[in-house]
Order: sequence, then structure tokens, then C-alpha cells
Amino acid sequence: MGKTALITGASRGIGKAIALRLAKDGYDIAVNFNSNQEAAAKTAAQIAQYGVTARIYQADTSKMDEVKAMFKAIRNDFGGLDVLVNNAGIVDDAYLLMINQPSLEKSLAINIQGYINCAQQAALRMAGAGKGIIINISSVSSVIAVEGQTVYSATKGAVNSMTATMAKELAPRGIRVNAVAPGFVGTDMLKSIPGDLVDKYIESIPMKKFGTAEDVANVVSSLCSDNFSYMTGQVLVLDGGLSL
Repeated sequence: MGKTALITGASRGIGKAIALRLAKDGYDIAVNFNSNQEAAAKTAAQIAQYGVTARIYQADTSKMDEVKAMFKAIRNDFGGLDVLVNNAGIVDDAYLLMINQPSLEKSLAINIQGYINCAQQAALRMAGAGKGIIINISSVSSVIAVEGQTVYSATKGAVNSMTATMAKELAPRGIRVNAVAPGFVGTDMLKSIPGDLVDKYIESIPMKKFGTAEDVANVVSSLCSDNFSYMTGQVLVLDGGLSL
């Protein structure tokens, strides 16, 4: 059996880039999606070009029953799990006085509960093998204040905190847990931002450019390598200097 990695929210954007990069590194890939099966299937087809196996798995990561079913299917298909990348999340920006309860509950469920659900199920399987890697995708919004992101920044701050605690709990079991906190990344999410705001954001970045999904994927790849075998519980900020 080869190495297997599960990437949640892998049908597009950063998740897709991570899936493709880990496939290039030789991992068989479990592609999780919530609603866009067509996009997930396209990701799996692209992964196949690297000569590894890719399968798609539908699951709302905030729902434990769906997560358990996904992990059971992955075990049946691949036999084990070496890497989990917690990436599935949502951004629903609103100023504090405009936050509504459904949006708040959905963000907390997916961005926090979803990460915990998947990490727990992954750790249960990795502990038996005595090794494993969990990488949580955070955000620069966890370390700097961005107006309109009270909820999002709270969830990503929670990701940073849970990363440290998970790392401390799981280190004796041979499982490393780290996080990557990207800044502005040129994905579809940025396409909805007006041009003048885009220029303003770029001006605020010391390197004067947005990052790419591939930049994030490269860091994830490095964290999965033996070069970082002694690193755990850390949050790597990848933001072109924005948070300085």
C-alpha cells in the first residue's frame, strides 16, 4: 500500500492545489467535497496524471455521521491514512452589528467543528500505525484584524489554538500537527472583490503581490516531508509580509 492523503474541500482553490501537489509527491488522494461533485471529479481526473489513485468522497465535515462514513470508505479503499489536510471552510464576512445567527452557526460548525471531527477520526486511525500528519489550514486573519471578519477570524484563531493542543496530545502517538495561515491568495474568492480594493490590498502587502494556491500547497508538501519531522504545533504564516 502507498501513502494516502485526505484533503477536505479539495474540489477547488487551495484544497485542489494541495491535492495535486501531494499527488505529485506520490500520495494517493482522497478528495473530499460537500456539494460540487463535478468539480471534485475533475480534480480526481487531474490527479490521475501523476500515476496515483484518486477517489472522491462526499461529506459535510461539520456532521460527524458523514465524516465517520467518509473515513470508513477511505479505509476500505486505501487501507490506511497518512496525511489529513483540514481545508474545508467558509468565509461569510459581516460587520459585528450585521452578523446573523444562521451565518454564525454555519461558520462555527464548518470552520471549527468540521476540523475537530476530521482530526479526531484521522487520529484514531493514525494512532494505530504510530505515525501520521495533520495539517490545518488557518488564515492570516487569525493574527491580524480585518474589518468584517469577527466570525472568520474567531474561527481561524480557534484553528491555531486547536493545532497546538492537538499537537501536544498526539505527539506521543507519532502524529505531527501543524497549521498554515495564508494571507491574500489569488483564488476565485478574490474575483468578487472590486478592482480598487484589490489594488489597496496589494499595496498593503510588503511583497506587493498576492500569493497563489500553489504557494500554500508547496508549504503543505514541505510539512509532510521528513525535512520537518521534528516540527509540531506550529502555525506557519504565508502572507508576503502582510502581518509584519
